[in-house]
Amino acid sequence: MECSSVLYSNDAMRRQVSPGTGTVKRIGIVLFGGFALPETAAVVEVFQSVKLLTEGERRDAVRYDVSLLSVTGGRIVSSSSVFVWTEGIDVRRDQERFHALFIAGGAGVNDALRDERLIAWLRRMHPRADLVFPIGEGQLLLDGAGFRLAPTIRRHAVYIDEIMRLGVGNGDGSSAAVASPLQTAIALVEEDFGSEIARQVADWVAPSADTRFTAIVRKNASVGVSENVKASAKWLEANAHRPISIDDAAQIACMSERNFLRRFKIEMGVTPSDYLLYVRLDMSCRLLVETTLPVDKVARHCGIGCGGRLAKLFRKHLATTPTEYRVSKRS
Repeated sequence: MECSSVLYSNDAMRRQVSPGTGTVKRIGIVLFGGFALPETAAVVEVFQSVKLLTEGERRDAVRYDVSLLSVTGGRIVSSSSVFVWTEGIDVRRDQERFHALFIAGGAGVNDALRDERLIAWLRRMHPRADLVFPIGEGQLLLDGAGFRLAPTIRRHAVYIDEIMRLGVGNGDGSSAAVASPLQTAIALVEEDFGSEIARQVADWVAPSADTRFTAIVRKNASVGVSENVKASAKWLEANAHRPISIDDAAQIACMSERNFLRRFKIEMGVTPSDYLLYVRLDMSCRLLVETTLPVDKVARHCGIGCGGRLAKLFRKHLATTPTEYRVSKRS
């Protein structure tokens, strides 16, 4: 069974993070066959969350145009067998500049190093980007293009000091001089939107506080979960805001729907439908605490539909209402 579904696409990204007004800043993320999905997805999620957290603000504010790029364009497979749709590196031509250019890492980096078109493009584009930053083994591609100095974070970003102290993106609590890709993306947001939005983005992408559903959602990273089931769980998380079918998730796992339902329940401890519900409730809890969005909008953003349905789910699973939950967590 061929895996034909995708986690992200450029068209979907532009609908989410690049309205047609205000100052537009291009964010490029360079991918290749066998790139590491989790680290790359975290960077993408930073810029996705900005749109959500700044909805309804001034129409002349900064907007991010995020492009997933590869040498040939089209469908690129990650190291976890999830397909991502990309734009060819030459589509927009070299005269355009990037506000930031992230270079993915992963198991396929050695093959990417042998791609002369990619290395030549990096050499041309590096001077035309305000910031170029590797994701893991992406530094090897920059080395191959002749840029051997590891980039450091822009130190005039105030909130990044706190991010690095907490170890967001590093996982070790260190305050190293070289930030992670996630820290760097958050620092860019701070420069454009201020420390409060940066804090909310950091809490959203790497939350410091758990909800009742967090442990269930995070189980997709457990050692005992197979790569195919992990990939389907991540796909459910990434697409929870829209109507989706379990058959779509089964395709991500490269299984029949019947086998997928059985394997997912065994490995994750819940059915795919319940997992999707818990992802949406976890997202709702975070939005209620970290934003001022009305309950109806929270429900729509989390794929739940309307405030009435969200209230019903909260009463069933949390024995409270969304408004009461928001007040209790902020007090």
